[in-house]
Amino acid sequence: MEYSERIKRILERKKIRVGDRVRIREKDRVIEGYVMPRIEFGEKDCLIVKLDNGYNIGIKISEKTKIEKIGEGKKIGKIPQIKVKKSELPGISIVTTGGTIGTHVDYFTGGVYMCRKPEEILATVPELLQFVNIKNLINLFTIASEDMSYEEWIKIAKTVGKELNKEDVRGVVITHGTDTMHFTSAALSFMLRNLNKPVILTGAQRSPDRGSFDGRINLICSAHAALSDIAEVGIVMHGSTNDDFCYFHRGTKVRKMHTSARDAFKSINEIPLAKIWPSGKIEILNEKLNKRDESKKVKVDAKFEEKVALIKAYPNSDPGIIDWFLEKNYKGIVIEGTGLGHVPTFPLKKKRSWIPHIKKAIKNDVIIVMTSQTLYGRTHPYVYRNLRVLSKLGVIFAEDMLPEVAYVKLGWLLGHKYEKGKIKELMLTNFAAEISERLI
Repeated sequence: MEYSERIKRILERKKIRVGDRVRIREKDRVIEGYVMPRIEFGEKDCLIVKLDNGYNIGIKISEKTKIEKIGEGKKIGKIPQIKVKKSELPGISIVTTGGTIGTHVDYFTGGVYMCRKPEEILATVPELLQFVNIKNLINLFTIASEDMSYEEWIKIAKTVGKELNKEDVRGVVITHGTDTMHFTSAALSFMLRNLNKPVILTGAQRSPDRGSFDGRINLICSAHAALSDIAEVGIVMHGSTNDDFCYFHRGTKVRKMHTSARDAFKSINEIPLAKIWPSGKIEILNEKLNKRDESKKVKVDAKFEEKVALIKAYPNSDPGIIDWFLEKNYKGIVIEGTGLGHVPTFPLKKKRSWIPHIKKAIKNDVIIVMTSQTLYGRTHPYVYRNLRVLSKLGVIFAEDMLPEVAYVKLGWLLGHKYEKGKIKELMLTNFAAEISERLI
């Protein structure tokens, strides 16, 4: 996209091109930075300048604006790469799958796009190579996390399992989009049996071009976590809005709780496993965790039944959605109920009751699991009469399991083709600390 003819004439007269460093004076204000291309929806008479802090600003150019070139141009939009060299430092493997941490800005549209090489991600954090030896750098695929499916979870599980069973790999870091990272962490928590080493998922809420890019600290803390003795699948992300520390959240107890904040990830119904500083200092916060045991061999149990749904109950909701899934031959449905696990049961308009539809589904061997959309707290089948009705029908109340975790767990269990009675038993059996013995 081009600037207006007036700005183009000013830049040509001053022999300034996109990428050149300039100083702009207007009244008592002085701004220095690099001239950027005009974005697709930007104003033609507004010059875009990248400041030294990484942010871009638009400057309305008037006749009184003084602009001078103070530095030669640099290549805008060129993605740097880093060459990984082997060393004697402790080894980890890094698996890249896409997401914001692996994006760069297309300055002509103003949007971000996926970079395709893990070497480009590592270029944002070269200090990583000062304390770890990256034994294997694997670009599994490059997609946004909203495009993830169970098929990608299985690919990740198989790749990570293979890396964990290598003697020279102390742990694995997976870069991932943040929007569905907690689904993947849950899937790996169930699919990686007999876990012997740390498996860390991390990402970024802000893209690498921005001054507030969080991926650098997240990657550093994740690498330290991968070298630790915490043999858990977990998510390591910013613990505050500053660049001071990260939390290590258990993979079945974590959820993204903000669209854009750098400390978006929170442990639900338990405290984080650990607090990790970029210096490498690690403070254990939760003593109930698995420790490294390299005498074990990880077994990959990557089964999944795709005919599983996650639905939400709400006032005036149409329970016919259950019939739709029944017609599509779904094997299991996880419901996000209200409060302790309610759905509309005895409304004034009986057609809105979920009871006949749930009864029909269970009669047709569809597993129905109840979670709570409150997230915090535990479901309960007996406190209210309505809950008792659901329990008598055969609905499985999933304790304090997060809806997403219950969805993933049910799909994983159904993938094993267990009989109906066994599914209920196993849904209420802890495999990866997904059910809390006691709530905080």
